[in-house]
Amino acid sequence: MSAGHSHSPQGASEKSLLLVLGLTSTFMMAEVVGGVIFGSLALISDAAHMLTDAAALAVAVAAIRIGKRPADHRRTFGYYRFEILAAAFNAVVLFLVAAYILYEAYQRLRTPPEVQTLGMLAIASLGLMVNLVGMQILRAGSKSSLNVKGAYLEVWADMLGSIGVIVAAAAIYFTGWVWLDSLVAAAIGIWVLPRTWRLLKEALNILLEGVPPTLALDDIEQALLALPGVGEIHDLHVWSLTSGKHSLTVHVVRVEDASDEAILSEIRNMVAIRFSIRHVTIQIERVACELARDHGGSHFPGHSHEHR
Repeated sequence: MSAGHSHSPQGASEKSLLLVLGLTSTFMMAEVVGGVIFGSLALISDAAHMLTDAAALAVAVAAIRIGKRPADHRRTFGYYRFEILAAAFNAVVLFLVAAYILYEAYQRLRTPPEVQTLGMLAIASLGLMVNLVGMQILRAGSKSSLNVKGAYLEVWADMLGSIGVIVAAAAIYFTGWVWLDSLVAAAIGIWVLPRTWRLLKEALNILLEGVPPTLALDDIEQALLALPGVGEIHDLHVWSLTSGKHSLTVHVVRVEDASDEAILSEIRNMVAIRFSIRHVTIQIERVACELARDHGGSHFPGHSHEHR
């Protein structure tokens, strides 16, 4: 059995996250005060999303710092999964915030309060600028880290919320339709739900050790079987430790004259180049072990392992 343990670099920037956290937290307080003073639920809704932004960013920073801790005898893979727990937590919080905003919007549609549109417009415009700056800072990290992606999506949702508040403020100013404030607040809550659901699904897939969505197990199986010296494979598993850190384990039955070292080298190189999998554990067998026979020769039995 041989293992390769090369890891791709972390995509998140702790300095960028801290910078956006400072911007978001500062402006969140301004929106809360402005929402109360100007009577705007849409502003308060945007501030609520900014609160989840601040929480997401704070947890993202904590996840990066905790993730740097080395592996030990209790956590042999280290603390990489912490960022996935953070992403799942942020998704759940977003669902709860959206539910609250929808409920409050319904109550206000029944009895619309007075809204001071000029103050609402000024704060929403400043909020839009803060969101755009935050999105630009987090954009690169969101492509390689699910944790940062969660924070990026929340800032992105806030950007849409700020635009909605600006539109509502202008419309209320010219038409007097105060109910637009509650309607925009509800729209912000509904708009973020599908993206939050996708984030939660990605996090749960990693926590359940599912195959990464960017990979197809059948393709990996066929690529392995096509390598010289590989007779058959079984007990093939592919999963992610965290964003971008994929792992693979497999039992390989070699043909009679094949070299173990050559097969190990071919597999490690192939899965690294074609599938970006660099954490690989391979068991070479001359005949299929009992694990394969017990499952009728299936390539994908359960997660128990028997080594000879």
